[in-house]
Amino acid sequence: PQDRPRYLMGVGTPVNILEAIERGVDMFDCVMPTRNGRNGMLFTSEGIVNIRNRKWAEDFSPIDPMGHTFVDTHYSKAYLRHLTVAGEMMAAQIASLHNLGFYLWLVREARGHIVTGDFAAWKTEMVEKLGRRL
Repeated sequence: PQDRPRYLMGVGTPVNILEAIERGVDMFDCVMPTRNGRNGMLFTSEGIVNIRNRKWAEDFSPIDPMGHTFVDTHYSKAYLRHLTVAGEMMAAQIASLHNLGFYLWLVREARGHIVTGDFAAWKTEMVEKLGRRL
């Protein structure tokens, strides 16, 4: 019904979230941001990062240049990769905080674009960026 919120459980990637919003879903519940974060997958404004990959070992840039949370600017990709491959629990905490902050930013942005009436164009641009593996 149009007068009731629509809830989608267990859906997950940033692209999935945007697709569901376009179809009228209002609320989400998913473990993906924290579970994937604990396993080294980061969702960023530029695409998907597998922090375990060797190419991040010397990358001292922020986790996400948009800086959605304090961990994005306080820790580098190289440091987070080091913590991850060393098996440090702090890596899972940093990655989870980042992913949760990114998801909150994403739905906040989506809401803003719905209000301004340009959600469809913004979504098309974001789906292309968010689906990329970096």
